Amino acid sequence: MTNKSILGFEVEKQSFDSLGVPRARAAKLTLPGSLGKSHEIQTPVFMPVGTVGSVKGITPGDLRTMSAQIILGNTYHLYLRPGHFRVERLGELHQFMAWDGPILTDSGGFQVFSLAGLNKIDDEGVTFQSHLDGSSHRFTPELSMEIQKALGSDIVMAFDQCPPYPAERDQVRAAMSRTVRWAERGLNVPLKPHQARFGIVQGGLYEDLRIQSAQEITSMPFDGFAIGGLSIGETPELMQKMAAHTAPLLPLHRPRYLMGVGRPEDLVEGVRAGIDMFDCVMPTRNARNGQLFTSEGKVNIKNAKYAESKEPLDPECDCEACTHYTRAYLRHLFVSKELLSARLNTIHNLTYYIRIMKQMREAILDDRFEEWAKTFYRKRGHDVR
Repeated sequence: MTNKSILGFEVEKQSFDSLGVPRARAAKLTLPGSLGKSHEIQTPVFMPVGTVGSVKGITPGDLRTMSAQIILGNTYHLYLRPGHFRVERLGELHQFMAWDGPILTDSGGFQVFSLAGLNKIDDEGVTFQSHLDGSSHRFTPELSMEIQKALGSDIVMAFDQCPPYPAERDQVRAAMSRTVRWAERGLNVPLKPHQARFGIVQGGLYEDLRIQSAQEITSMPFDGFAIGGLSIGETPELMQKMAAHTAPLLPLHRPRYLMGVGRPEDLVEGVRAGIDMFDCVMPTRNARNGQLFTSEGKVNIKNAKYAESKEPLDPECDCEACTHYTRAYLRHLFVSKELLSARLNTIHNLTYYIRIMKQMREAILDDRFEEWAKTFYRKRGHDVR
């Protein structure tokens, strides 16, 4: 693939396994930016999810404090409310939500899967009912591109079909083939000059279909490539195996993005497989449910054993929650259903995710990723991989 990309991507350090397969890598991703200000992203990177133009419970200032480099918005949700043309009139998504960093928008394709009871899929697109008011709408690959164009995001995702899990081979193959055709159609829709495009590889848990999908999608002039259709119900072991199988099928000189993943362990294994970008609602959703991630494993802050604990949540963390408050206070906020609980817990979980990505990057650059990974697992009481 020789097409010229509007983004810059420089692999600074690459490791290889015993068979010579490229694995964990550190890179720099440069995006043009919409206001004449380019954005440099250091990978591997975790992207906090701001589905409706807001990372739940926290502000763009909080995101900058924790060194978030790029966030994610959702085409389906922003189309329904407040509407993509309204967002565009108000200065596009960056100005609308007062976030001056880069934004990736997913295409709405995942909602094709997650709203299965409310939609009808055909070769032209998807007809679905709004989860807000039951009104009928139709998405096509072309409309998905038009919505993301109006939103003004920096990275635009191709419209894809994510098959359910479990699914028969013929069903997965049909979704994969439709994803390829939709990708071709979407590429014909012009975007704004600063917008990069990523294609999505599907194929479920069938290795040969993943190979076929990767060959077809990477033959198209995308700026980056994503692995879709994972972490939708299969075991973590199956997900990790398929991600590791698919990543080397993607071009070395383009960013690789594993969509919707996941647990901290999944991030480590994804980085080990050679993946650069990740997103997941887990750190924010779990924060609101009182499950917090720390350097020594998960903490369920509602547990009564923390009622009189004067210890910080994580002594290795420098976030606002850990440097100012005790576990006892964080538990008190949670059981009292105080709004501050969701805010502090979210700040902590995202800070933790961003910190381990930074640690992995530094370890790759220093040729000690495997050593870092062993320490990561050992501190959590897991078998060392």
